[in-house]
Amino acid sequence: MEDKKLNSPLEGIVVIDLSRYVAGPFATMMLGDMGATVIKVEPPGHGDDMRAWPPFISGQGAYFMTVNRNKRSMTLNTRDPRGVEILRRLISRADVLYENFRLGVMEKMGLTWESMSAGNPRLVYCRVSAFGSTGPYATRPGYDQIAQGMGGLMSVTGTPDSGPMRVGIAIADINTAMYAAFGILAALLARERTGKGQQVNTSLLETVVSMLTVQASKFFATGETPPPAGNDHPVVCPYGAYPARDGYVNIAVGTDNMFRRFCTALGRPEAADDPDFASNDDRSRNRARLTQIINEALSKKDMKTWVEDLNREGIPCGPIYTVDQVFSDPQVLHLGMLLEMQHPQLGAIRMPGIPLKFSETPSVAKLPPPMLGEHTNEILREYGHSEAEIRKLHEDGVI
Repeated sequence: MEDKKLNSPLEGIVVIDLSRYVAGPFATMMLGDMGATVIKVEPPGHGDDMRAWPPFISGQGAYFMTVNRNKRSMTLNTRDPRGVEILRRLISRADVLYENFRLGVMEKMGLTWESMSAGNPRLVYCRVSAFGSTGPYATRPGYDQIAQGMGGLMSVTGTPDSGPMRVGIAIADINTAMYAAFGILAALLARERTGKGQQVNTSLLETVVSMLTVQASKFFATGETPPPAGNDHPVVCPYGAYPARDGYVNIAVGTDNMFRRFCTALGRPEAADDPDFASNDDRSRNRARLTQIINEALSKKDMKTWVEDLNREGIPCGPIYTVDQVFSDPQVLHLGMLLEMQHPQLGAIRMPGIPLKFSETPSVAKLPPPMLGEHTNEILREYGHSEAEIRKLHEDGVI
């Protein structure tokens, strides 16, 4: 059998994206980056609520643009029965449907899983929610920070002095989106074997709980509730953020042998023979004294020198950058993680690049983030609507 040549991994896969904010659009952007045709369906007039979130670039929400490349936008009033019928037609020819509405919204439109799968047995339907699609909290509204708190993440972030601290990005949203994209791909693979689509469900709460990993294992093993870890690893020592002469560095010393090399590189080789630091457990118990030794040594050189010196000795070490510094780092630039796209109205726009690299079917940034409804007429023509029908739908506020 001759292998089919693909230009990108998901070429030919059609995704109907009803989602908004981050947990939905980030996932569908990932699918679009891998070559899927993504149709973003938005309410007429205002579209995805995140379009209105500052800061703005010539009136366009920068946050929206960061998670909505490689998509086409169409507007559709799903409160009008004709809008629902158009949506149903889109779904009937789709491979994937993705939404993150509150529970019951799809059902109120008559778009139940049973009716959609009857019309399209190969459909993969991904539903993302705050707390899951069943259970006592299923109907509650929720955002990223609510899940960070309920999932325990904020309790182990920050310091005893700071109190609970949120992670500095929408990490529950973003990781939920990645889980969702992973689940969709698994369901598409299963469909190749069975011929049938299926539902894929995940939630912000499930994502955060799954991310507890080492903190959860510490609780399960000892029965002790993990305290805020600050910048120190909860298990390994030394492993954290330390001040050099002109800035902070992260240092991760994972083994006893590495610790000996680390002490030599610091100019404090005798510390490796100190019984207080003989093993990781010893170092963890005596973390405060070891940290003082490390800080005193690091104060003698600048951040860049320590990063070079420690990496030369095989000690994992890296600078703690501000966001502006990230996008001037030579390795970040080499990996293509600063992406510049040409927008038809805004000119050159910048955003983080695509982290997945494929040797045979590359990910490509083809389409800039769409203007609201930019592709509505084009998509309706593709689905068989005449120019007269499209004009009437515009006049009646359906699109």
